[in-house]
Amino acid sequence: MPRKRHKPEEIVAKLRQVDVLTAQGQSVADAIRSIGVSEVTYHRWRNEFGGLKLDQVKRLKELELENGRLRKAVSDLTLDKLILQEAARGNVWSAPSVQVSRTIRRQQSA
Repeated sequence: MPRKRHKPEEIVAKLRQVDVLTAQGQSVADAIRSIGVSEVTYHRWRNEFGGLKLDQVKRLKELELENGRLRKAVSDLTLDKLILQEAARGNVWSAPSVQVSRTIRRQQSA
């Protein structure tokens, strides 16, 4: 059975649904089963999205994506800087550095 990826909006709605059901007197375990996720998933979601509102969750996901893009840009620039430093020292054709940079470039393009 393929895993379902829940959108942040759906997660917040399901967490609220569990809160409503527990306030109505259902046990937490029964409420979790009624939304169709495991207890582990529920508690993981609770830790990540517990007190957030819908707009805050959207902003959190946007920031996580931007952070990933920025980390990739920094790693690319760091690699370029190291290659240029080595070239400036006159080690342009040193076998290990050329091999490493080629390997890294291939991995990034794949």
